[in-house]
Amino acid sequence: MIKIIVLQRKLLKFKLIKAQFYVFTLSLALLFSCNKEEEQTHKKPNILFILVDDLGYHDLSVTGSQFYETPNLDQLASESVTFTQGYAASRVCSPSRASIMTGKFTARHGVTDWIGAKTGTNWRTRKRYDKLIPANYVQNLPKDDITIAETLKSNGYKTFFAGKWHLGNEGSYPEDHGFEINKGGFHRGGPAGGFFSPWHNPKLENKQKGENLTIRLAKETSKFIEENKDATFFAFLSFYAVHAPIQTTEAKWEKYRDKADSLGIAKFGYKMERVLPIRQVQDNPIYGGLVETMDDAVGIVLKTLKDNGLDKNTIVVYTSDNGGVASGDNFSTSNLPLRGGKGYQWEGGIREPFFIKVPWLKSKVTETNFPVIHTDFYPTFLDLAGIALKPKQHIDGISLKPILEGKEINTDRPLFWHYPHYGNQGGEPSSIIQQNGWKLIHYWEDNRLELFKLPSTEKDELNVVAKHPKLAKQLHNKLMNWLHEVDAKFPKKDTEYDSIKDAKRDFNIINQKLKSLEENRLEILSKDFKPNANWWKSKITKD
Repeated sequence: MIKIIVLQRKLLKFKLIKAQFYVFTLSLALLFSCNKEEEQTHKKPNILFILVDDLGYHDLSVTGSQFYETPNLDQLASESVTFTQGYAASRVCSPSRASIMTGKFTARHGVTDWIGAKTGTNWRTRKRYDKLIPANYVQNLPKDDITIAETLKSNGYKTFFAGKWHLGNEGSYPEDHGFEINKGGFHRGGPAGGFFSPWHNPKLENKQKGENLTIRLAKETSKFIEENKDATFFAFLSFYAVHAPIQTTEAKWEKYRDKADSLGIAKFGYKMERVLPIRQVQDNPIYGGLVETMDDAVGIVLKTLKDNGLDKNTIVVYTSDNGGVASGDNFSTSNLPLRGGKGYQWEGGIREPFFIKVPWLKSKVTETNFPVIHTDFYPTFLDLAGIALKPKQHIDGISLKPILEGKEINTDRPLFWHYPHYGNQGGEPSSIIQQNGWKLIHYWEDNRLELFKLPSTEKDELNVVAKHPKLAKQLHNKLMNWLHEVDAKFPKKDTEYDSIKDAKRDFNIINQKLKSLEENRLEILSKDFKPNANWWKSKITKD
């Protein structure tokens, strides 16, 4: 009997040891599995870059709009690190896009204006009667530069581009600069044929009459993601929205017309800026529908990531190429309290929504006012992907990985902008340096300076250059030295400048353009507004 009890105790002890060993082995296996999964997640992230055209800083509900509705982007922002001082590399599109691709400031790579803009003495054909002849600029993305797409492709990434390119003619298309697939990218800067099919895009076939271009680009991106879910990919979704011509469906126009009415339609919507009228209120229902459709499209792609189990291993970036169009083009939006908009030298022209989502980083940082710029994306992507940096290429960018991890970056680096041109929207030829919270603007017409303290004077209305002459001189010297160092091109005085014709043009703008804009604004907000029979082809009709 005693022997049986002893044997039973030994058997029980053996089973306990065996069970403990099993639990230990299982735990170890799970630990290795988790570590392996985590290692794979961190070392081989996918990248989804979403670039919007002409979207202003305050054009999203998450960044302060009370008019536009953007629930998908609000959600993305809540999952991202938001950079409240995120800047475009330029006040217009092509230069910013070139800086994203190369990691260089505009004066360094030479694409300083939107490709196709008249320059040199050809500027006179615009009948603008300006004091300066704009500088020449590079009109194709330089082939000597190694783009972010080329670098990622050489490191095993599948590369895809959809939408607006505007970085050169044939021979300088996305497929010539590292993108294996190109859906819709060619030399045009706007949606040729409009936002509804049939459009006129040699890189994107028409499938269904009335199809929305923005949604189609999202679906093409989703298709690429699904087909490459087992690979590592870099998908660049570059919307033509919200660029002119602004168009939407009747249903979305009606929604935002009613919303404008419920919020109270302002008696006046514009005031004069230095050169052109500028919009003061967000109440354009056509633009509201265009913005919401863009948000719908973002939602489609983000859902594709989640449905395919890729949301935990995909870096998502969202930004714009320049400020919202408050003057010129369609006078679409207001960037207040930021001054100016697309084409302008002030904050409204260059401050952008700037979200970076890195799912596996459990940083406590959700928002930062550290100044960042388009050139920072290149080194940041390489750093997050574990790829060796290329400092000679992305010379004007820094990796934002430390910030995304909740660490501080100790740097007082200056940011530079160079626009030796006249903007279609009223901006003036000027160059900018921003450093340590100060922004200095040099105007090329008369060499005057403006100095602003950011972000407290983000309206750019409090010019304090007279109060800080020493600081202004230091910043100015640094700006001029840098411009000469990178061989920047400068505008020249127009020997045929006619001050009388210039004054007459200004008079007509004040007395005619301002009035017509107000009339058009109220017409769009009227209940019986109808742009044409089929609402810009958004209504599917039989042939």
